Amino acid sequence: MPPFVFDTLQQQHPVIEKNNEHPDYRHPLYIGSWKRSIPGRDTDFARDDMDEPHLKRKHTLLSKYSEQIQGLYGTDFNSFYIATFINVLQLGLAYYFGHRESHWLYFTAVAYFIGGTATGIVGVLIHEACHNLVTGSSTYDRLIGLYTNLVLPVPISQSFRRYHIQHHTWQGVEGLDPDLPLDWEKKLIRGNSVKKVLWILIYPIMYVVRGIALQQALGHRPGKWELINLVTSVIMDTLIVLLCGWKGLGYLLLSLWFGYSLHPGAAHFIQEHYTFDDGQETYSYYGILNFPFMNIGYHNEHHDFQKIPWSKLPALRNLASEYYDTLSYHTSWLMVHWKFITQPTMGPQSRVVRDYTTFKKGRSLLAKIREYNNKKQA
Repeated sequence: MPPFVFDTLQQQHPVIEKNNEHPDYRHPLYIGSWKRSIPGRDTDFARDDMDEPHLKRKHTLLSKYSEQIQGLYGTDFNSFYIATFINVLQLGLAYYFGHRESHWLYFTAVAYFIGGTATGIVGVLIHEACHNLVTGSSTYDRLIGLYTNLVLPVPISQSFRRYHIQHHTWQGVEGLDPDLPLDWEKKLIRGNSVKKVLWILIYPIMYVVRGIALQQALGHRPGKWELINLVTSVIMDTLIVLLCGWKGLGYLLLSLWFGYSLHPGAAHFIQEHYTFDDGQETYSYYGILNFPFMNIGYHNEHHDFQKIPWSKLPALRNLASEYYDTLSYHTSWLMVHWKFITQPTMGPQSRVVRDYTTFKKGRSLLAKIREYNNKKQA
């Protein structure tokens, strides 16, 4: 079925006759019945009547492609070599700018195009490590997360590990998913384009603020590894100032800011779960920038199968193309930002949520789904 292009979104939801015998009415694509939230018309997130779709789609795909999919599970140690290259590149540029006079335009351009891109890749590497997809060992991958964090002037890797796993576990659940915008973000920004630009520019801060807010709400305290991450960052920042000067540290800070805000590679923060379509809460990106950014755009695939490393996610899509290519997906990160900023129908409230009771009720059907799949296989 040829795609119908609507801005950046390939709208592919086909007319699929859903199987009324299946325990979950969303089967087989797991597209919900909810309508997306529109700023100016709605005041809150869209609300779902089921659990998140990924675990059930995972079981559906495993019932059909079990051996092939499990063959994709594993690790990719190339991530360590990429992390080493990024560390050498960024620390080398920090040293260069710390010891050489340069025009502020040149300094800013390098920080945006090279530093911002490198910082975005660091985020992908930390993401791989938090899923133990580099070595397969929790301890070693935590250490690789710390190693990758060396060129970020703030401690990110270990807190991200905690809250990202929580996001996977409780996707869209109010009060438990740390990826959801806070109430003031929804109420203040709405569909205003200028406010959305400013909001994207402070996105690095918002990730920290949301984590702190959830930590306080749940009574969490920083863990051992988060404290190790903090100490490591303080020591590294001190060494950078001593060896590269404050300008060298400033280059790394500016790279961090650019890389996680209004940068093409940072558009995946919007692409992943902001609702561009009714009934679908997770979106993949299949564009050329997946090459430098290590396939971070394959987000439906990643949520469905967290044991598959970045290098094998395209193989999963090819294997189960009748599922992934018939979900709506993005083809341009530039257009993701453009559409999100300029369209008054999009804003921080463009997400879908469910309460804990609804989530657990939807999950309770899993045993029936396994039974259904077993009958189909027999």
